Amino acid sequence: MNAKPLRFESRDGIVRLTLANPANRNAVDGAFVQALKEAAVRCEVTPGLRCVLIQAEGDRFSVGGDLREFVRERARIQTHVKTMTIEFHAAITTLARLPAPVVVGLRGMAAGGGASLVCMSDLAVASRSARINFAYTRSGLTPDGGATWYLPRLVGAQRAFDLLAMNPTVTAEEAQAMGLIARVVDDEQFEMEIARVVEQLASAPAGAVGQLKRLLQQSPGNSLAAQLDLEGSGIAAQAASAETMAALDSFLARSTAR
Repeated sequence: MNAKPLRFESRDGIVRLTLANPANRNAVDGAFVQALKEAAVRCEVTPGLRCVLIQAEGDRFSVGGDLREFVRERARIQTHVKTMTIEFHAAITTLARLPAPVVVGLRGMAAGGGASLVCMSDLAVASRSARINFAYTRSGLTPDGGATWYLPRLVGAQRAFDLLAMNPTVTAEEAQAMGLIARVVDDEQFEMEIARVVEQLASAPAGAVGQLKRLLQQSPGNSLAAQLDLEGSGIAAQAASAETMAALDSFLARSTAR
């Protein structure tokens, strides 16, 4: 029996999704996208969810689509790939609508669908040795996993075209400079920084970070007036929560004591 390509772990409101097929370079194949969709649904029904962390075993985050699987399925390739994208995109849609942030811990190479997972995260932290290459058109394919939706919003239309059409390998520092990822840390500090980021997000008052996620997602399609209305309703509702009020009391008590 083949090992599962994705490991799901949940503790104290934090879900860890680990790409767990390093022997196949954590490829985005049929088994993986089905497992990711199932894991995303499990995240959606996890009580008290506060943060989701996506990371990988091995020296590669993910090489993207399993081209060998594509060749094996050549007799039904269109059906095979369409079925895969349905599963993959259902997973991404579910992760995007979670009321909790999705963090990607990027170590090693992220290519193809693996790079798309980096794009869809709310916050990506990379080790300094990490690399990104979208690689789709180099193989005669076009992007999936939301790359053509997320990437222009992160880096701009022309740079997105360059990354997707020319397939340069981007270093972690270059990715951070163009807005593709948020943070770069030295390799030896990577695990510590991931743990710190996840813990800080998970310890925020319930709903605050989730509400922020929704506001940022809605912002590109809204007018200023519409976004201001959403912000007003959001901050008022959040201020009324018991956990936020407790956080405010704690903050004021610390300020008074100084």
